[in-house]
Amino acid sequence: MARIDVRRGRAYGVVLASGDELRADMVLSSVDPNLTFLRFMDPSELPDDFVEDVRRYKFRGSSGKVNLALDALPNFTALPGDGPHLRGALSISPSVDYMERAYDQAKYGEFSRRPYIDMVIPTLTDPSVAPPGKHILSCFVQYAPYKLASGTWDEQREAFGDAVIDTLAEYAPNIRDIILHRQVVTPLDLEREFGLTEGNIFQGELTLEQLFFARPIPGWAQYQTPIRNLWMCGSATHPGGGIMGAPGRNAALRILGRTA
Repeated sequence: MARIDVRRGRAYGVVLASGDELRADMVLSSVDPNLTFLRFMDPSELPDDFVEDVRRYKFRGSSGKVNLALDALPNFTALPGDGPHLRGALSISPSVDYMERAYDQAKYGEFSRRPYIDMVIPTLTDPSVAPPGKHILSCFVQYAPYKLASGTWDEQREAFGDAVIDTLAEYAPNIRDIILHRQVVTPLDLEREFGLTEGNIFQGELTLEQLFFARPIPGWAQYQTPIRNLWMCGSATHPGGGIMGAPGRNAALRILGRTA
């Protein structure tokens, strides 16, 4: 999509990158406020105070991903071998101090050298996503600040991936020997490839001043926007991020109530 078609304070549809125009009685945006109001439309269509609030909305992504294609299952020293423990969520977070040290590096613009890692092995619940006998290890990694103190994420991508592998190897010593391929996804990649401003997977920080009646903006927490027929329905709205679909459901109920 190239832009939302807004004229005289009303949304009429969307314009695609190809130039094609799609007309609609209602336009629902599931992307974040930065993209919705500052990129996909002319901010002059909006009240000045609303635009100021959008510009103040904080993203500050702090996570990355490392996906590994494996020739076998990882063997964790804490509980060796295959078993039901590999079919749930796995976490490398041995202590509160460990996680605090991981965050300390991010505070100063560096990715964590010994990160906090949440993992799943989806091939154990759905073998169809990899060839027989092969596995995928999907790692959600913290902390990785969007803004680095030195260098760029394109320059630091492989070093970030190496830090994750080094950490995994402390707990699953066979990991290096079974890696076939790896994909490293930085906060910048999350922004460029998935439209997540500053790489924030929740479309904005889940801090107290950006929750409940203040998400995404005080006075506009009921999914409606200053543009007639344009609604928000993504994770930047109440109740926020996570794989739950609640913002979309709430927005749909609001719209149906208005149009019934």
